[in-house]
Amino acid sequence: MKYSNQCKRGNRFKKYYGKYKLIMSQSNKVKIVVFVPESHADVVREAIGKAGAGKIGDYTFCSFSSKGTGRFKPEDGAHLAIGEVGKLESVQEERIEVVCEQKNLVDVIKSIKKTHPYEEVALDVYPLEEI
Repeated sequence: MKYSNQCKRGNRFKKYYGKYKLIMSQSNKVKIVVFVPESHADVVREAIGKAGAGKIGDYTFCSFSSKGTGRFKPEDGAHLAIGEVGKLESVQEERIEVVCEQKNLVDVIKSIKKTHPYEEVALDVYPLEEI
């Protein structure tokens, strides 16, 4: 694999894979991933879409979800939505993924925190590249 231009975040760069050239550049979009108890997934997903995330071309409210088990042990001082202090909990959750334009990111995060039942929201934001 050969690289032309050592790339830094935000610079245009080319990667060579055999005879095919892939040109990538920084996007104005990010991917948001949030973990939500199954009981609240529809409410949070709706809030995310209303706040402007999940738009792909002429489609809105686009998301991907997968199910799994979230685990945590609340400590003293935690304001619990689920579980008991000092006891390891397992909760069936959904991982919700959406794309979001940078300009909507603050509003989307606010809407997630407003509708999510946990006081500490497991939330990731990943930068995207345009291909």
